[in-house]
Order: sequence, then structure tokens, then C-alpha cells
Amino acid sequence: MAPATLALQDCLNKVCSGRNDCVRFDGHSSLEYFTQWLRPLNLAYLFTPTAVVRPKTAAEVSAVVKCAAQAGVKVQAKSGGHSYGNYGLGGQDGSISVDLRNFQDVWVNTSASSWQAHIGAGGKLGDIDEKLVPHKRAFAHGICPGVGIGGHATIGGLGPMSRMWGSCLDHVEEVEVVTADGRILRASNTQNSDLFWALRGAGAGFGIITKFVMKTHPEPVQVVDYIYNFQYSHLDEMVDFFVGWQNLVADPNLDRRLGTEFTLHPLGARVSATWYGTEAEFKKSGIFNRLPSGNDSIAIREDTWIGHLYKAAQKEALKLGDIPNPFYARSLGFTRRDLLSRAQTRELFQWVDSAPKGTLAWFIIFDASGGKVADVATNATAYAHRDKSFFYQSYAINVLKVSSRTKAFLDNFHQKLLSYLPADEPHGTYPGYVDPYLANGQQEYWMSNLPALEVIKAKWDPNDIFHNPQSVRPLLKKSE
Repeated sequence: MAPATLALQDCLNKVCSGRNDCVRFDGHSSLEYFTQWLRPLNLAYLFTPTAVVRPKTAAEVSAVVKCAAQAGVKVQAKSGGHSYGNYGLGGQDGSISVDLRNFQDVWVNTSASSWQAHIGAGGKLGDIDEKLVPHKRAFAHGICPGVGIGGHATIGGLGPMSRMWGSCLDHVEEVEVVTADGRILRASNTQNSDLFWALRGAGAGFGIITKFVMKTHPEPVQVVDYIYNFQYSHLDEMVDFFVGWQNLVADPNLDRRLGTEFTLHPLGARVSATWYGTEAEFKKSGIFNRLPSGNDSIAIREDTWIGHLYKAAQKEALKLGDIPNPFYARSLGFTRRDLLSRAQTRELFQWVDSAPKGTLAWFIIFDASGGKVADVATNATAYAHRDKSFFYQSYAINVLKVSSRTKAFLDNFHQKLLSYLPADEPHGTYPGYVDPYLANGQQEYWMSNLPALEVIKAKWDPNDIFHNPQSVRPLLKKSE
């Protein structure tokens, strides 16, 4: 990889006006540069950007994009840095990474008719929640507090609240965005609407958002958390409940106040559920009777909204969290047509129990979707997975390097799942679960919306300035 040219360095230094905390160029080998400036999440994919820049204003972001365009260098924004493929660093050597850590302001319009939240694109979900709590407002998102809103709200933003309120990107009503020609624009359903459509689901390939205007809801008064654990010695019980669980989450009439996961892990399986209401309402809904109960492995806890968020964050930290590690991940989406039979489930779980894994740190998570997410038409935003009842994602962590045995474990699990599904239908997966090994990531992530995205990309970013290995490419002219 060629180092940053002197012209590019001069251009970016001019943007930074001499600030020591604004830009670092490739060639640094210090621990501080790696841990504080690069800070890759997945140590299995290590890349060296030409430069990491930390602008403070939209005007500075614009100037950085213009520098990159002049130098012919690709650009990617980094918010929380939780991309499984480190796409916030470009996903390849030689890009410019625009670190949005200085864009963390949150302002709530307290007008009774609005309650919109104006949120800087570098804010992390946990910090944003804390700033919304005094206003008793909330919006749907995932439960990992270190995830940045900049990526989360432009790729989907799924979490346990999604069945009740929709995805995170469904709450975006307007953005401030820097485009490939360096303009600073507003985009919404009435301004630059085609760009706004693309940014809500495929944002990394279309611009750098600096500010979101988000719809909010009154925070739930009470939240119920439910957990039930299985051991592999109770295989048939695990199998029966998984079949019941997938039928539950595929039910189009399932009460939308429920979010739930089924997780396979080294000791067995766990069913977790979140109910946005009281324990009495949870039991009255009838859902409680469709979940496993009857032994000491069950735990039910009623909590406040903020108490639930804190405890959910602690639970998430036991999985992947924010600590950089070498890990490997796969994923897939399931519609109601894709439900596994009991025989298939038993064969799958038996295989998982006996397969060599190469690590003790692995999880296979099935998480419910649908509900409010499915109310939105597939072509209403770039997000293409409105018909999914649930997704699975797997990941495994190794200490120093992801072993071939660990990769084989997750790859073989993935292939076994595919063998159970209809071969003549596209399945696709959530683009937030980045999988650099997909043969055609663009098709898997955006499915039927991909052709329209390619046309919009050609209009707004014909030279593919905003680029990572799996971002949308501009539609080529017939002569090209």
C-alpha cells in the first residue's frame, strides 16, 4: 500500500488547522495509534487506512471528502466502530476513515407535537439513552451500548424493541449529510428523497451523515425480562421448545410488546424474552404459557426502563461487547416459509453438541423480527428484510487467531441450515451482521432493493468515493 501522498497530507492538515487531535497518517506503529486511533473491533481483519481524521464540524467532514476525491482515495465513516469487518476503517488498506467521535450532541425538541431528538452521528446508543432519560423518551435500537448511531441507524438497527416500534432507521425523519461532491445537504422524504431512501439501509455507500432527526416514543413504564436455560442433556426439551419458539415468533398476530431470542452456547441453550409492560400484562397476554417454565432455570424480573437498559448492556458485554478480539461470524434471515421441522432441529442441535469447535467462546443466536418492522413496505426504504420472522447470527472468538476448526464449525452450521431451506428462494441476511466471506454481499444484504440502489449510487456517488468491500456500487453505463 502506498502511503498518503504529500498533497493529501497537506490537504488534510489544512482541514485540521494544526489541531494535534485531528488526523493521523499511515506509518504509525505505536500502541497508542493502534488502540486509540484505529481500534479495530475484529482483530481477524486488520487494515491500515491512509489516514484517520476526527473532524469537529460538518464543514470539516466536507473538506475531508473533497481531499479524498482529489486524491482518488476511498472514504468510510466510523461511528461506534462495531462493524464485524472493520468497515469503519475502510474494510481494506488505503482508505480514509472519518471518525465521528466529536459528533455526540443530543437535543430533544420538547414541543408536545414533536419530541424529535436531534442526535450527532458519533453518539453511542448507551450515551444517547442516558440523555433521553430525563425527557422520558426512547426509540428502537439494539442493546449493545457501545454501538454508534451512525452505522446502526443507516443499516437497519434491530433490537428487542423493534417488533413494538420498528427498526432504528424507521425512526429517522431527516438527516444532515455530506455527499461525494462535498456538499452539506438535508435529506428527508421531502428533500433529496432518493438519497434519503438509500441512506436508510445502505448508508455507508452514499454519504457521511453528521446529524439525525429521530422520532421518539414515551419510554415504557415497566419492562419484564425473562430467561430460561437448557442443558444439552435435555436435548429433546430443547428441540421441542425451539420448534415452539420459532412458531411463536412467526405468528403474525404475536403481541408486539415481546422481543425474544433463542441462543445456543457451550453449555446448552437459553431463551430470553423482553416484555414492554408489566409482569401481570405479560402473563395475561398468554405468551408466558407458550414459553418454557417449571424448574429452577427460569428467571423473571420486572424493572424500570433505565434499569432494563443497564442490565441488558451488562448481559451483552458477556458476549462480544466492545473489547477487540479475533472473531468469525455468519448469519441468515428466515421468513415464515423457512421454519425448521422438529427432525431438522434435532439433527442440527445434535450436530452442534458433537462438532469440534476450536474455542469455548461461541454463540449461535436466533433473534425475532417482524411486528412493526414488517408493517413497512420492502421498497419504502433501502432495508430489504421486512418479511423476516427472525435472523440467526453466529460468532466465535479465539484468543490470538481464528482457527480453521472454528471457521469450519460456523461454516458447516451455516451450510446445514441452508440445506434445510428452499433452494429456489433468495434468503439474504441483515447487513448489520457483516460477513466479508459472502460471495455476493450486496445481493444478500439488499436483495430486491439493490437495482434501485445502484441507480441512486450512480447519481450521487458515480466515482464510488464512499466505498467498502461490500457497499453498493454505481450502476455502470452500457458503454462501460
